[in-house]
Amino acid sequence: MAQTERRHSPHHSCRELRRELNEAQRDTLGELERYGWELKFVRHPLFQPLVPVLYDPDRRGYAILEEDGTLNEHPPFVIRPHHRCGQVAGAIRWHGCCSPSRW
Repeated sequence: MAQTERRHSPHHSCRELRRELNEAQRDTLGELERYGWELKFVRHPLFQPLVPVLYDPDRRGYAILEEDGTLNEHPPFVIRPHHRCGQVAGAIRWHGCCSPSRW
């Protein structure tokens, strides 16, 4: 049975994504944007805090902004690229040892 792609890439404006962040996260994001970082997407896990995902083009790496505004460059999940185009479309795959249920 063929599986259809369930990930979508709705292109939200940076302004729309910023509205979802708290003040500490917005402050940190503002500072990081001066160094080229960009807010790629915001995950909305059920019954859990939002997970803003940032991209650093210099190192081609991803990080998340914690609720207190700190940058976590080693998130407990793998960000997978879209299987056709290679772009990240908000898909996250949690490692079994550090899934949100174990936080």
